[in-house]
Amino acid sequence: MSDILFNRRGHLGLITLNRPKALNALNTGMVREMRQKLIEWESDDDIHAVVVMGSGDRAFCAGGDVVSIYKSGQAWKENGCQGEAEWRDFFHDEYLLNATIFHYSKPYIAILNGIVMGGGVGVSVHGSHRVATENTLFAMPETGLGLIPDVGGGYFMPRLPGSAGMYLALKGDRLKAADCRAFGVCNSYVPVEKISDLLDEMETQTTLDKDRVSILLAKFNEDAGEGVVAVNRDKIDQYFDAENLRDIFDRLRANGGEWALDQLKVLKRMSPTSMMVTFQQMKRGATMEFNDVMKMEYCIVNEIMKGEDFYEGVRAILLEKDMKPFWVPEKYKEISDEMVEAHFQTPESGPLDLN
Repeated sequence: MSDILFNRRGHLGLITLNRPKALNALNTGMVREMRQKLIEWESDDDIHAVVVMGSGDRAFCAGGDVVSIYKSGQAWKENGCQGEAEWRDFFHDEYLLNATIFHYSKPYIAILNGIVMGGGVGVSVHGSHRVATENTLFAMPETGLGLIPDVGGGYFMPRLPGSAGMYLALKGDRLKAADCRAFGVCNSYVPVEKISDLLDEMETQTTLDKDRVSILLAKFNEDAGEGVVAVNRDKIDQYFDAENLRDIFDRLRANGGEWALDQLKVLKRMSPTSMMVTFQQMKRGATMEFNDVMKMEYCIVNEIMKGEDFYEGVRAILLEKDMKPFWVPEKYKEISDEMVEAHFQTPESGPLDLN
């Protein structure tokens, strides 16, 4: 069966990510097919809105197929970082899909039932409507893998309230439905048992513009309760609104309280290079247009794939699972401004073309 399914329900176009055993992780074929179908449906007058969801009950989409990217990157490095690479094709096509979703003219409704991480964030948060359920588990944990929170993370995360975006980008905190609602990651909460009814009602509509979709979602929306991360919003704003990464570390260390030291402990486990680059990604992305952020992130991932931390992160976290990555450099204080700036330069293979 196909890794991605497309169906019509009335004036609704339904996309189902269909790799449940792989937590619906994206591969290059999936992102290409999804973008092609979105473009087709955007010019189809009989399709008024699009819904995207994941197959199974464990995940909406746990991200890109990181292990495949890892293997492709290793082969590319063995070839002296020369020639074509499957990993580059994946990032290129994934970012084109993210931009297509961001600029989509029709309602785009993501049903975030289960795990939503990495690439799963990219095919959901840029749409007009994001629906959480009681199973939603949202995170951008890339700094722990030697990556950055890409797929447009440099655009939407700095635009979350206060310093929530910087906090989530650096620490990779997991958010359940209540926190997703509190931080604006999702704009509706609908229990799983009512999702089928929601889709049935959408199918009966003679028109489905963005206002009509919002009305329908409001009809099914329920209170998601109180989040466990958002209750610390004042602390997040206090410690993560900083001019550089060192300030964040110094403030948390100086406070010495339980919450501050817990954050510090987690941050120390992340790739120092990833955190330094991510910090700049967030700062720069806050004032950039979406397409320019995607071009920036493409530059960053191209530089990351030439380094070591991504491969070490995947080895330690996903493959051997010893949870003891050896980062190079080992400490963020060893990373110069020039080393960070190299991630923002156009790669030799050329810039991302979003046209």
